[in-house]
Amino acid sequence: MITDFLASAYPWTKALHIISIVAWMAGVFYLPRLFVYHVEKVEPGSETDRLFQLMERRLLRAIMNPAMTAAWVFGLCLVFTPGIVDWSMLWPWTKAAAVIGMTWFHHWLGYRRKDFVAGSNEVSGRTYRIMNEVPTVLLVVIVFSVILKF
Repeated sequence: MITDFLASAYPWTKALHIISIVAWMAGVFYLPRLFVYHVEKVEPGSETDRLFQLMERRLLRAIMNPAMTAAWVFGLCLVFTPGIVDWSMLWPWTKAAAVIGMTWFHHWLGYRRKDFVAGSNEVSGRTYRIMNEVPTVLLVVIVFSVILKF
């Protein structure tokens, strides 16, 4: 039965979930910082602009997208593992809301990358700096939810 498999694979699933989250968070923290430098220091259409676009595309497609997908897959496996999540408590709901927020932020970054490609970015470096704090706040909510189980 699938629940028996999930229960026996729990330590592996948890480890892979944590690894996925670490990779995802690295990208979610780094990409907005790249956008700050891209918007503030790079002339649109220049060789440096193309280099930044290449770095941003590779970070998003080769690291962030697979890591987010893996975090979701392994996270859902943990959710369906018997005895791991008690939905009558508050913590899984706060974690779920924060993970959905993190996913929204990830996609927001993807749309901003497309703006740079199209030469239509209108977001300032200051806004990217402020938005760079969003994943930190969400990470705090996620970690406190899971560890403290409030």
